[in-house]
Amino acid sequence: MGMTAPEEEAWIRAAKEGDLEAFNHLVLLYQSQVYALAYRLVGDHEAASDVAQETFLAAFRHIRRFRGTTLRSWLLRIAANQAYDLLRRRKVRAGVSLDVLQGHPDMVELRRGGVEGDPVAYSEQRELQEEIQRALETLPPGQRAVIVLCDLEGLPYREAAHILGISQGTLKSRLSRGRERMRAYFFERRELLPSSIRFILGRFLERTGQNQEGARPLPDRPSED
Repeated sequence: MGMTAPEEEAWIRAAKEGDLEAFNHLVLLYQSQVYALAYRLVGDHEAASDVAQETFLAAFRHIRRFRGTTLRSWLLRIAANQAYDLLRRRKVRAGVSLDVLQGHPDMVELRRGGVEGDPVAYSEQRELQEEIQRALETLPPGQRAVIVLCDLEGLPYREAAHILGISQGTLKSRLSRGRERMRAYFFERRELLPSSIRFILGRFLERTGQNQEGARPLPDRPSED
């Protein structure tokens, strides 16, 4: 659902006056992003739906307080807090949907040339997705969240920090630690991975600032940095 900035502002003003129809327009505009973030953090469709529902209920109750930021950032911050609350209550292990990685530039490498019709390429694609998912699941929720927002969603540091309610310095620190833990995970498993997957993971690490030597397979030993 597309909406111009003036149209969005008009719906926000109406929602602040208690117009439920106006608020529903805003829900339609952002529901997919809210649900996607929730699912990446809690790793379960039903739980993600609960988080999304609670997010919009809370947003409607407090819409009059919204000011000084983008509605997207405000909603995603509520969603992140709701997801963390759910994880604390249920004490479940958060997972990350790898559906979001389908559009990542490095994932496209495995889909070129009709991967769906190539059993070998398709198998490699699935194996790569599973490896990245397992790596993400080894991260604490805080590190996982910043990698999802910054590396997978591509949000600016400032917006991601605002969504998570942390400083940019804290965000960069968590991002660095999370990326390094992912690198260590892949390094430990490098001999078990096909060369084509090592190559693409090397590019993935390069894009996230971990492989400073270029698009090459995972190195034989970690960097000393």
